[in-house]
Amino acid sequence: MTTRMVRVFVNGSGVEVPAGSVALDAVQTWNADAAGEVSSGTRLITDSRGLPIDPATPMSAGSILRLIPKRGAAPDAEQ
Repeated sequence: MTTRMVRVFVNGSGVEVPAGSVALDAVQTWNADAAGEVSSGTRLITDSRGLPIDPATPMSAGSILRLIPKRGAAPDAEQ
């Protein structure tokens, strides 16, 4: 049996992920370092409208994700 794949877009690049994947899986497929930044809280995943979404959000074919820096999360930010 073949795993059904869906195409989603992360920062404008199309990636194929298995059906049932979540947003963080799609980011991981696109760029492992970026996924680490999401996991550590220095980046956020947003939807096509720029609204933050949970990394555990299920993906569907054609989902559009963008990554943005999380305000105040820079490790060397001056306070």
